[in-house]
Amino acid sequence: MSRKKAIEGIRAYFDGGGFLEDIGRRVAIPTESQIEGNLDILRAYLTMEMEPALKAMGFACTILENPIEGRGPFLLAERIENPKLLTMFSYGHGDVIRGLDDQWRSGLSPWEIKQEGDRLYGRGTADNKGQHTVNMAALAQVLREKGKFGFNSKVLIETGEEVGSPGLRELCEQNREMFAADVFIASDGPRLAPQRPTVFLGSRGAMNFDLSLKLRDGGHHSGNWGGLLANPAIILAHALSTITTAQGKLLVPEWRPEKLPEAVREALKDCVMDGGENSPEIDQDWGEPGFSSAEKVYGWCSFEVLAFKSGNPENPVNAIPPRASAHCQIRFTVDVDYNDFLPALRRHLDARGFMQVQIVPAKKGFMRASRLDPSNPWVGWVVDSIIRTTDVIPSILPNLGGSLPNDIFSEILGLPTLWLPHSYASCSQHAPDEHLLLSLVRQGLEVMTGIFWDLGEEGTPFAA
Repeated sequence: MSRKKAIEGIRAYFDGGGFLEDIGRRVAIPTESQIEGNLDILRAYLTMEMEPALKAMGFACTILENPIEGRGPFLLAERIENPKLLTMFSYGHGDVIRGLDDQWRSGLSPWEIKQEGDRLYGRGTADNKGQHTVNMAALAQVLREKGKFGFNSKVLIETGEEVGSPGLRELCEQNREMFAADVFIASDGPRLAPQRPTVFLGSRGAMNFDLSLKLRDGGHHSGNWGGLLANPAIILAHALSTITTAQGKLLVPEWRPEKLPEAVREALKDCVMDGGENSPEIDQDWGEPGFSSAEKVYGWCSFEVLAFKSGNPENPVNAIPPRASAHCQIRFTVDVDYNDFLPALRRHLDARGFMQVQIVPAKKGFMRASRLDPSNPWVGWVVDSIIRTTDVIPSILPNLGGSLPNDIFSEILGLPTLWLPHSYASCSQHAPDEHLLLSLVRQGLEVMTGIFWDLGEEGTPFAA
């Protein structure tokens, strides 16, 4: 019984095709949470795939109905070896984005895995079936080698993350005691660079909203009325131009942190952005001047126009359009007050003469920001474990650039949160041709096996 043998065993699982077999079954279940009427399929993923795998490790499994009617269920799995031991809480989501079957490259299907070199294609390989498959396989390997974990484990699998995790907040608020634990360890999102392990400690928040301007009921011929009627697209474009500079620097003071926290700057000082093969080239002069690329994404806030519409873009006509709209988004860190985002924008636009522009909060698309202090003892502990396994110093990101429901675990459940992603930025998640890098998966299996082994040994922050 040894850590080394456990890691050798997880390599044998991967090299012998065990991972491909497990992920192949899971990808074949089309758990598209964005499609109405898919509740039976979402439930089947929990009962047909997750329950058997977790019960085989001695977990007691319970299906928890969603507090919000008509939304997908949850699975809670618990293995309590001794109430006095440390308890780890883990999480994954079994739902995926729409398959977009007809948009995948010829020879690929979202519901069938296919390996091409280092890439493994299939919907959910990266987000999130492949990632929680890695963690479950690592748990099973530690159990085979040790005969026990040496800690207690609670695993929550949800089926609605891709539609904003409806009901997750209410479920955790109602079941704080049931979900009580000492540390949160899970996997989602991309690494900073494909071959360098990454640990992120929270996520940026996201707030979506629309800016719109309606000046009249219908369009009017541009030859007869051009130069006489105000054009809403031009006015809205000018309003948008006041929100950032031409290089993307934020100009709404309330959207900007007072400063980049020193702990965040220190954590990011050796982090280099690398999206892997086929990633877009970074525009170095875009965003907050004087910041590194990592500081812009992981330590600061950003504003994006996600869509802009006026008239009929597909079939333009010679008419001044009556209205224009832009769908916008702010990504933000814990260092700003999101409650003041839209009031501040209202004050900002009014002061510049754009009182007619309406601001409409989006019904969906909001997530809170969260961040574990990089100096927390759990961060140093997980870094040491990763180095012990790989001889590589991992990237430490104070928070993911994207958004996850991490604040539910950190604030409602009060847990230190550690995320160890097993994907990379160019994996095409949410798009056709989603894939994992198998070399990254193999290393991820080793990393997680080492972490779960060490979690049952002496020397954790819990024991201290």
